[in-house]
Amino acid sequence: MPSIIKPSIPLIPLAKNDLGLTIRNYEGSMSTLCAGCGHDSITAAIIRSFFEMSLPPERIAKISGIGCSSKTPTYFVSGAHGFNSVHGRMPSIATGANAANRSSIYIGISGDGDSLSIGAGQLVHAIRRNVDMVYLIENNGVYGLTKGQFSATADVGSRAKKGKANKVTPIDPALLAISLGASFVARSFSGDKEQLVPILKAAISHRGFALIDVISPCVQFNNHNGSTKSYSYVREHELKDIETSYVGEFSEITADLTQGNLTSVTLHDGSEVVFRSLPAGYDSHSRESAIAYINGAVARNEIPTGLLFIDEQAPDMHQVLETTSEALVDLSYESLCPGGGQLEKFNQSFK
Repeated sequence: MPSIIKPSIPLIPLAKNDLGLTIRNYEGSMSTLCAGCGHDSITAAIIRSFFEMSLPPERIAKISGIGCSSKTPTYFVSGAHGFNSVHGRMPSIATGANAANRSSIYIGISGDGDSLSIGAGQLVHAIRRNVDMVYLIENNGVYGLTKGQFSATADVGSRAKKGKANKVTPIDPALLAISLGASFVARSFSGDKEQLVPILKAAISHRGFALIDVISPCVQFNNHNGSTKSYSYVREHELKDIETSYVGEFSEITADLTQGNLTSVTLHDGSEVVFRSLPAGYDSHSRESAIAYINGAVARNEIPTGLLFIDEQAPDMHQVLETTSEALVDLSYESLCPGGGQLEKFNQSFK
């Protein structure tokens, strides 16, 4: 089914961001996914995040692989650059594009099958290179395009819509990313936009590889009793000890956050955000603490959500490779091809 273009005339005057754009400028074609699909809620959160951050659409590059999740880029920021790769190969495309043009804002949309089955090796190397991008996994535990077979994230004991319960140990995307050295790891739920939007904003602002695992129930094949990735199961088992908010680059706002209490802070736009201190002993800058926290939650059949780990000091791919500060696509021919003399000098350095 082809995508349907949305009508461009708004029914009411719409608010504008700092670029003079409305939220409609960050929308795409109308979704052809199943009604009620969690992926569409994620799309809405992405649209809102880009709009509120006043990001130029032409600077955004959206990349995907194959699967229900990989249709998502069609549904946001129609004025952005886009590339739909083959199954599981999105990380390679994103890495190459980022190497050539570091000035773009990269967001990769993938699924649990696209990322953790056929694309697992690709994901691993994007993480270890710390490619500067947002990598969002729309995680529903099944292959929605091929009638609901279990994916690599299906929990042991989770029952399919038809058939027996899963007996194979799942891959946890958050644990995998943290253990491999990812510099930003978060988890959220497609049905909780108020948490997902701040996480997206923080991931977009982060320099380096930012992985967000979003539990996104499949209404067709994985939203029934017995599924551990249904709307009802996630709402009953979501562990939100880690509250998330995002504040842009303005003058510093400080507050005393006492252990175990709520603190309300007024932001620059007059709105208020409520913080809850992290659980005692939890350190979002410690990989060991993050891994232990997630494993403990899993043992209690809880789903920890929020910002699980961050390392602001980790060098990204361009820092490691010592590339030029100017994007390669913007360099002149003379800079890219300095002549035979420079080539000879380069060759001599290997002798």
